[in-house]
Amino acid sequence: MERRFQVDLRGIVDLLSHHLYASPRVYARELLQNAADAITARRAADPDAAPGRVVVEPAVDGSLRVHDNGIGLTEEQVHTFLASVGRTSKRDELGFARQDYLGQFGIGLLSCFMVADTIEVVSRSAGGGPAVRWTGYADGRYAVEVDETARESVGTTVVLRPRPGGGHWLAPTQVRELVRSYGHLLDVDVVLTEPDGGPESEPERLTDPQAPWEVAYDDPEVRRAALLDYGAQLLGSRPMEVVDLKVPEAGLVGVGFVLPSAAAVGQGGHRVYLKRMLLSEDARELVPDWAFFLRCVVDTALLRPTASREALYADDLLDRVRESLGEQIRGWLLDLSVHHPDRLAAFLRVHHLGVKALAVRDDEMLRLVDAWLPFETSRGAMPLRTFRRGASMIRYVNTVDEFRSLAAIASAAGTPLVNAGYAYDAEILERLSRLDPKITVRRLDPGELAARLDPLSEEQERSVAGFLETARRALADLDCVPLIRQFDPVTVPALYIASQQAREQDNVRRNLAGADELWSDVLSAFADVEIEHRPELVFNWRHPLIRRIAGSPSGPALRNAVEALYGQALLAGHHPLRAADTAALNRSFLALLERSFAAPETGGGSTPTSGGGPAPAADTPSEEMP
Repeated sequence: MERRFQVDLRGIVDLLSHHLYASPRVYARELLQNAADAITARRAADPDAAPGRVVVEPAVDGSLRVHDNGIGLTEEQVHTFLASVGRTSKRDELGFARQDYLGQFGIGLLSCFMVADTIEVVSRSAGGGPAVRWTGYADGRYAVEVDETARESVGTTVVLRPRPGGGHWLAPTQVRELVRSYGHLLDVDVVLTEPDGGPESEPERLTDPQAPWEVAYDDPEVRRAALLDYGAQLLGSRPMEVVDLKVPEAGLVGVGFVLPSAAAVGQGGHRVYLKRMLLSEDARELVPDWAFFLRCVVDTALLRPTASREALYADDLLDRVRESLGEQIRGWLLDLSVHHPDRLAAFLRVHHLGVKALAVRDDEMLRLVDAWLPFETSRGAMPLRTFRRGASMIRYVNTVDEFRSLAAIASAAGTPLVNAGYAYDAEILERLSRLDPKITVRRLDPGELAARLDPLSEEQERSVAGFLETARRALADLDCVPLIRQFDPVTVPALYIASQQAREQDNVRRNLAGADELWSDVLSAFADVEIEHRPELVFNWRHPLIRRIAGSPSGPALRNAVEALYGQALLAGHHPLRAADTAALNRSFLALLERSFAAPETGGGSTPTSGGGPAPAADTPSEEMP
C-alpha cells in the first residue's frame, strides 16, 4: 500500500530558512529577486507596460514593505506558488524561459522567516481579477483572502513584521545597505523611502544606471583610471591593473583587478552577479588557480547558482568559463609584454609566482618568463634569456642553501649557476629546451664542481701529504674524505661537497641504521655497491689559514682544527647536522678554546694581547694553533 510522506512544515521552514542560507541578510536579496522576476514576466507579457519599479519602504512600526509593479498573482496562483515549497515559481507555469529569471528554486520567500514570524503578500494580477492577500506564518500555517481594496494597481506588496530579536534586520539603515549591496546593478528602478519622510520627500534611488564596466569613454586610459577607482572601492586599495573579461557563451561580462600586493593561492574570491543581482562576494572557482593575483567582478546570465544562491554550481559551463577567462588573462599578460613593458615589469615584481605557475605548462608564458622575469644567478639577478646568451648549457641547483654555498665558487670555476630553489623555477628551467633546442639544462652535481677546482702542483701535493693523512683519520668516523684544491673566493677556507651518489648512499646508511631487522635486510641490498661515494671536505690552498695548518705537525691540535673546519663548512653550506657532526663540532670548539686559554699557564708560545684580540702565531705550531 502506497502512502504519502508526512512532512512537518515547521521543520521544513526551519531547515530552509535557518540552515540553507548562510546569513539572515539574504532575505533582502530574495525580496528583490521576486520583484525583479515579476517585472520581467510583465515585460514579456506586455511590452508596453510601465517601466519596472520597486519601492522599499521601512515603516515607523519596524515593519518593512516592498512594492513592485510586476505581473502580480491571481488567487489560484497564490495557492499554487506561495504555499508550495520547492516549486520553481510562476515562470514555468506561464511559459517563459528559465534564463529570463533570477530565481530557480521556489524557496526564496522562506528566507524571510529568518527575520520575520509573519509574511504578508498582497497582489493584483495583470490578467485581471481582484486583489488577493496571503499571510504565511513561521509555524507552517497560511491564510488567503480576497480583498478588493488591498491594492488598486497591478503588482505585489510584501510586508514583513520583525520577529523578536530580529528588528535590527528591518531597520532603515540596514535595509538600505542590504538592498544597495545586492541590487545596485539591477536594470529596474529600486528606490528607498524614508519611514518618517513627508509627502514632499524624494525617494532615494539605490540602483545605478550602468555597471562600471559598461560606461563608455572616448579615451581608454580615462576608462582604465575610472575602473581602477572602482576597484579601489571594492578592494580597499587601488589595484595595479584592470583586465576586461567577456565570455559570450555564459553571458558573462566584467573586469578583473590585479591586486597591489602578493596573494596566496586560494586567498579571496570573486564578486559574481547573476542577471545583475549579487550572487556571491567570494566565488572561488571562476578563474584558474594560477590567476590568484586577480579579483574579478562579473555579471553572468547563464551560469547556474546553487540552491542557496550564494555560490556557482560546478558544471561543464563553469569549466569552459574558467578556461576562457584563463586564456583572456594570459592574452592580457602577453599584450603587456609587447605594448607596456614597464607595467609588466611592475606586475612581475609582485605577482611572479602566478606567472611562473602558468609558464610551467604554457609555452607562450614560458617565453614571457624567459624574456622578462629576473632569476637569481651567480652573475646577479637577470632574465634567463640574458643569462643563457652565448651558452650551450645551463646548470642550476634546486635549493637556496645550496646556491648560497656554491654560487661564488662555481662562478669562479667557470660554471655559472641559476638558483632554482623557489617555486616552479626548476620546472621552468627544464622546459627551456622547448624554446631553444640547442640549450641543455642540468642540475649541478656538487661532485662535478670539485673536479673543476684547480689541483695543487706535484711538489705542493707532497708537502701536504701528512696533513691529508691526519685529516683522513679525523674525518673517517664522519663518513667524509679530505681533498685540497685551489679555488676562489679565498675567503672560504673549506667547502663541504656531497655528490648525488654520496647523498643517495648516505640516505641508505642513515635509514639502515634506524631500521628494524626486516627492513635492514631489504636496505642492505641497496647499500651493497661496488664503488663507495663519500662527501668531500675540500680545503682551499689559497686561504692563508689552510697553508699554515697544512704545515703543522700531526697532533691533537691539528685534528681539532680539521674537525672545526668540517663543522664550519657544514654550517656555511646549511647542511643538516647528524649527532656525530654536532659532537665533533662541539669537541673541536671546546678543545681549541681550552688550548687557547691554557697556553699562557703551560708555557705555550702565545700570550694574550692587551686588547683581548687574537694571539700572535705560536713558535711551536704543534702546541698552539692560530
